[in-house]
Amino acid sequence: MGHSTTEHGASHGSVGEYIVGLLLSIGLTALPFFMVMSGDFDRTLTIITIFVCAVAQVLVQLVFFLHMNNASEQWWNIITAIFVVVLVAILIVGSIWVMQNMNHNMLMGH
Repeated sequence: MGHSTTEHGASHGSVGEYIVGLLLSIGLTALPFFMVMSGDFDRTLTIITIFVCAVAQVLVQLVFFLHMNNASEQWWNIITAIFVVVLVAILIVGSIWVMQNMNHNMLMGH
């Protein structure tokens, strides 16, 4: 699909690319919403679907709206995104670990 470039070297997608990204985003949001609201699906299947759609949603946002690809000028953006993902994962896992330890240690006598 066609890309235009500004005088600063920033790449922008075509209208068709934005429409595809929008439709994918809507679909990846509507599917888990429908599964949760209907209640007709197995709980495990619903949770797995939510997780898979969330990961796919992030990838759609990165590719279609932030235009992250394997071009050489995108290298620092990709490195920064990986750093942020690792940092957030450490924060979330560490918080859960601390809360679990606090819960275990505070309820020892009960």
